[in-house]
Amino acid sequence: MIKDKTIHHFLDDLASKSATPGGGSAAAIMGAMGAALVSMVCNLTIGKKNYESVEPEMKEILAKSESLRAQLMDMVRSDVEVFNKVMAAYGLPKETDEQKSARSQQIQSALQEATDVPIECAKACAEVIRLSRIVAEKGNRNVVSDAGVAVVAGHAALKSAALNVYVNVGSIKDEKFVSSRLAQLNGILNGMDVLNEEIFQSVKDKL
Repeated sequence: MIKDKTIHHFLDDLASKSATPGGGSAAAIMGAMGAALVSMVCNLTIGKKNYESVEPEMKEILAKSESLRAQLMDMVRSDVEVFNKVMAAYGLPKETDEQKSARSQQIQSALQEATDVPIECAKACAEVIRLSRIVAEKGNRNVVSDAGVAVVAGHAALKSAALNVYVNVGSIKDEKFVSSRLAQLNGILNGMDVLNEEIFQSVKDKL
């Protein structure tokens, strides 16, 4: 499975002529890294002197960040699988009108699925950013820079996932579907650029 490969192997695949893994998988990896760093800050806060008052909250955040990390790692595979579906649909025969119609339907269906995967990735990454703010404010000050890296990684992943939504909806004919997904994405993105910068500056001020 792609998510079980070494980082070196994954990056070799990413750099190769193969279309997968691509930007969608990279977005999920970046998001998972952000979630992992949130977990790191939690783990280095729980049980530490002077942080007893925030320990219950850190434990809750740790459970959430680990769940997000698992979800995002699964999306690395999901992105490859759905891209392969799109390519398979484009490869269907188109000699007859019946074949052309069937091929078009398969392409549209695959593109819609390929749109929903990065939307789910974007949702998870937005949550990583929100959790990063809490650990940056309340977590162990000795690792506050790691909380900053968590938000930067989460934000990069969020914007990367958004690009994968945009590239897919551009080829989808169902206007209602496109409108719905773009509205959903805009809701996820709303305020995230500002929040990312606020957290970054807050972390920088503590260094």
